[in-house]
Amino acid sequence: MVEDRRKTKRLDLESSLVMKRLDGQGEDEISINVIDVSKRGIGFTCDQPLQIGALYEGHLTIWTKEVISTFIEIVRIEKTDSTFIYGGTFVGMPEQEACRIAIYDVVHTIVDGK
Repeated sequence: MVEDRRKTKRLDLESSLVMKRLDGQGEDEISINVIDVSKRGIGFTCDQPLQIGALYEGHLTIWTKEVISTFIEIVRIEKTDSTFIYGGTFVGMPEQEACRIAIYDVVHTIVDGK
């Protein structure tokens, strides 16, 4: 089992993300399926192979249907039979935007009692 080194709690969050690689290599836009998100990073699946260290511009649609623009650096890759599971960290995300994600955690905890 892989040691969990996350510094912040990951949340199950229904959201979507469209990413564009910044160095011009690869697809213009990639749609991914978000698994979990925290104020520091994101876990997601994607059918396409991405590279560790690659930097993407992302537009994350959160539960309120608001869009958070951010940059994501790929830091972890796990291959399964049918897809790739990735971990990415947010690069240069303003604290105000990160707090919007953290607020969801507070509301979710109060409502669900978790």
